[in-house]
Amino acid sequence: MSRVWKAAVLAAILAMPAALEAYLKLGIMAGSTLISLHWSGFPVRYFVTNRDIDGVSAPQLQQAVSHALASWAAVSDVNVSSQFVGFTQTAPLSGDGMTVIGFQDRPDQDRVLGSTSFTVDAVSGELIEADIFLNSIFPWSASDSGEAGRQDVESIALHELGHLLGLGHSALGETELAAGGRRVIATGAVMFPIAFSAGGLNRTLHADDVAGLSDIYGNDHHRASTGSITGRVTKNGAGVLGAHVVAFNPSTGKLIGGFTLAADGSFTIAGLDPGLHIVRAEPLDDADVSSFMDPGGVDIDFIPAIYGRLVAVPRGGTAPSIEVKVTSK
Repeated sequence: MSRVWKAAVLAAILAMPAALEAYLKLGIMAGSTLISLHWSGFPVRYFVTNRDIDGVSAPQLQQAVSHALASWAAVSDVNVSSQFVGFTQTAPLSGDGMTVIGFQDRPDQDRVLGSTSFTVDAVSGELIEADIFLNSIFPWSASDSGEAGRQDVESIALHELGHLLGLGHSALGETELAAGGRRVIATGAVMFPIAFSAGGLNRTLHADDVAGLSDIYGNDHHRASTGSITGRVTKNGAGVLGAHVVAFNPSTGKLIGGFTLAADGSFTIAGLDPGLHIVRAEPLDDADVSSFMDPGGVDIDFIPAIYGRLVAVPRGGTAPSIEVKVTSK
């Protein structure tokens, strides 16, 4: 049994919903179990729509996609690969058995730069095909150094290809209110749901992106060489749903985030380097909550809090469970 499912979008100002199993993974429900979306075999074979737009030709789009896929494939201890099959006249539409990436005019989605949709095996979570459209109503550029006033095609492709591989949105970023929504000041992840303003580049994976990909496709060496933190975020003794929990390694400067996705406030952050970490819990109030999860029941009425001790992450294991206590604003 399969179904077509629109997973997530990257928006110019505002983002659309993404369902998450863990801190970065897209998932579906199978009974009472959440199953990560994943490709069961590689390479992922993809086509590019043979359509030029102002500023970006079809071959330039294919080159940008190839570079972005190479960035994901370069992550250590994962087996991710792709194969460009060729150009096609077919638009990126789900349900045709082809994974297609291309430009489309979508004035009905005037805040959406790009969108990824899937056909999924609803039993196993296996991805059957995926399609990415980039919205040609926006000005685009394929310049190596970016171009003022135009969106960088490789940066947006890198984000959408993260969705194609099964990743959801990261909350590691900082925005400020701007006309019509929010403007990105800085991000700690390619998978942050709001794009930099036109002219900005975001072509380099961060620790949070790497941890998410490794959690889906990591090999035995990855699992043996990294560790995790588990615990709960509580307020007045009750679990906090939808808290953003971040582990910071002061020795490496790496930030890796997670979410409390259950009513008891429990969380797991995996893919951490062994060593001491600072753990912080904060509300999801720097972007639209629906960018990360169903907003129903999510609590954003609390003050950010840091766990009172450094957490020692063991190699190949999990640190003793912790409780991060927060208070109302």
